[in-house]
Amino acid sequence: MLIHPWDAGSSADEWTEFVRATQFGQLVASGRDRAVPVIVPTQFALVSSELVVLHLARPNPVWKALDENPAAVLSVAGDWSYIPTAWKAIGDEDPAMGVPTTYYAAVQLIGEVEVVDDLEGKAEILRIQLGVTEPGSGAADPIEHGRRLAGICGIRLHVTEVRAKFKYGGNVDDEHRAAVDALLEQRDGPGDAAARRHLRRRILTERQED
Repeated sequence: MLIHPWDAGSSADEWTEFVRATQFGQLVASGRDRAVPVIVPTQFALVSSELVVLHLARPNPVWKALDENPAAVLSVAGDWSYIPTAWKAIGDEDPAMGVPTTYYAAVQLIGEVEVVDDLEGKAEILRIQLGVTEPGSGAADPIEHGRRLAGICGIRLHVTEVRAKFKYGGNVDDEHRAAVDALLEQRDGPGDAAARRHLRRRILTERQED
């Protein structure tokens, strides 16, 4: 994806916090000599900046693509909010000449997939995922599902490259960003509060770096 310098993730803490909060993305496996890649929407757990775990049903077409080529991308995007034309104009600027945009965060985790098919390995992945999605729920230990574990395979994605983008007005000055911030607060639509948090955090980070 295109990442301008002003949109680039500022630290591992920034992108890991976003990825952990989102918990859902698309696993992309290109395989070999395919017209299009296999793209699988999936829940996942970020164990560390270098490891992601998840599980998928055994009939999933992704396994064949991973047999052909174990390289994969986990694409995570969210916290998006549309910024209308008029919002990009302040003071005497013509609202009709504003340039609309969309604020959003996107992280692509690139690495090699290790397929996990032994019962204890799959149970451990499920334990990690349950610890993220419903901690303290009292759910049975996954190993107790016995034969049902045969219906899934686990994945450990060993991350070798991270592409992180946080597109929240980094190409304009504080005055324009403050105007958008106020309008997002006023509109308070889906995604607006999350976009405001990113916008404010990145402004604060820039000031601390100056």
